[in-house]
Amino acid sequence: MKHFFKAAGIVSSIAAFSILFASVTGFDIISETSAFSDMQNNIREMIPAGKSEFSKRRYVGLGGDVFGIKMYTEGIIVIGIDSVTTAIGKASPAEKAGIRNGDIITHINSEKISSALEMTEMLEKSNGREMTLTIKRNDSVMELKLIPVLSSAGKYKAGIWVRDSSAGIGTITFYDDERASFAGLGHGVCDIDTGRIMPLSDGQAVTAKVNGYYKSSAGNPGELCGIFSDESLGSLRANLESGIFGTLDYPSAAKRIPVALESEVCEGKAQIVATIDSSGPQYYDIEIVKVYPSSDRSTRNMIIKVTDSGLIEKTGGIVQGMSGSPIIQNSMLVGAVTHVFVNEPSQGYGIFASRMADALDETLNESAA
Repeated sequence: MKHFFKAAGIVSSIAAFSILFASVTGFDIISETSAFSDMQNNIREMIPAGKSEFSKRRYVGLGGDVFGIKMYTEGIIVIGIDSVTTAIGKASPAEKAGIRNGDIITHINSEKISSALEMTEMLEKSNGREMTLTIKRNDSVMELKLIPVLSSAGKYKAGIWVRDSSAGIGTITFYDDERASFAGLGHGVCDIDTGRIMPLSDGQAVTAKVNGYYKSSAGNPGELCGIFSDESLGSLRANLESGIFGTLDYPSAAKRIPVALESEVCEGKAQIVATIDSSGPQYYDIEIVKVYPSSDRSTRNMIIKVTDSGLIEKTGGIVQGMSGSPIIQNSMLVGAVTHVFVNEPSQGYGIFASRMADALDETLNESAA
């Protein structure tokens, strides 16, 4: 059975794109693009790692294809506080307990909770007795006391709206077939209501196909429209500020490309590899107009501008769902698209590819520990 989704994003002065990936074995999207000779590529195999040391250049499989995300949270996210209509008026148990938007409820009465349905069932069985909720708020863990109230409909409620899952499409940045893994998006999957990164409990990457898009215009970022199926590509392992990372069920067989150091990224001409229709990953011309070297700007390490007239004519520039599209410069993977400027959709931010590669390594090492 197929599911239909449109890429979703956060609309503010910039917009972050929405979500996940698909294997592309039928596209040779790197051939005919190298500007370097075999000799230069051999020299690039070794890169300086210090004043007197050298380390081997990292290679990955080039992405650019869309994929679908099915993501389940660790605990449930509070996305709204509301009042409950009772026989004697309105009451707000959640507000009285001190619960806030963005809180993550992980346990009720010391029992682990992972879905909105579980919470509903526990509330209905409470008979109005006090419940102890374990809450994660930013970097803190606390316990709050909640007393459900009997609604006019005859059910015990807390006056709270929660979310326990998310789904959508996005773009794969690169594959690491040696470690059967992948990296995508270039930014974390955030809850659309709270804007906070969703805590990942479990999730799946599935095959996807783009079947259209809405064009971007000033003040109105466009989006890719996609279809994804139940065919698994792999499992999600981490949802981080620098992207979403997972393991593959089978090798991607994607074309290998070297990963640039942050110091090798420079202002000037470049390309992105993106999928905007059924033709699959294609190269589009851009310009890197600003680089923030060795910065702590998280997902905003560079500013890019789309210069490809064909892409601008079709999509207006960057659209939601292109998040994770690889950025290529000097035949190296230098970064990934992360955000679009809402009022100037031909421009956006990018993250260094090396930071995504480091985050993938950390994720895999933690899983193996």
